[in-house]
Amino acid sequence: MRVSRTQAAENRETVINVASRLFRERGFDGIGLKDLMEGAGLTQGAFYKQFASKEDLTVQASRRALESASRRWSDAAAKNPDDPLGAVIRFYLSSDHREEKMDGCPIVALGSDAARQGPEVKAAFEEGIKAHLDVIGRFIAETDVEEHSGKAMAILSTMVGAVVLSRAVNDERLSTHLLQAAAESVLKEASERDSQENPV
Repeated sequence: MRVSRTQAAENRETVINVASRLFRERGFDGIGLKDLMEGAGLTQGAFYKQFASKEDLTVQASRRALESASRRWSDAAAKNPDDPLGAVIRFYLSSDHREEKMDGCPIVALGSDAARQGPEVKAAFEEGIKAHLDVIGRFIAETDVEEHSGKAMAILSTMVGAVVLSRAVNDERLSTHLLQAAAESVLKEASERDSQENPV
């Protein structure tokens, strides 16, 4: 039976959404096309009507995952407009986020995988990382653009690294302490910046 253009477009979106979650859970090479398509409720034969290759899907799914992550940051910040950076830090460096393998940060879940991919996948991650840096940069905006850019990089690197390490260990206590230590460090840096900008 022939699939309508509308249905084909919906199927493509479903595959991208499912792949963005399954890749975060299993890695780019941890799941084959057959299982990806089954996860989307479609046959493997339908894949090549939607995508040029698995790499094409990998690029699209990476973009979707990074867009989703950016939305979650915006949602967390919107809930606490008086302290948006603190809200994002508390959300990101939480045990709940650590456990979200399918819906958590794609930079954490797929960063090392992306480093082994081709230039198009890396470009998708570069765009997503820059978007995260821009968000942090707006939260810590200072007159010295280079200084706040460097601080944003340090904050994002600390946050991503802490979640990676927290997921890599069996010891629940150590895992939690890694997240707490990173949160305290980043929040301390942010509060020191605030006190310098707004002296009493």
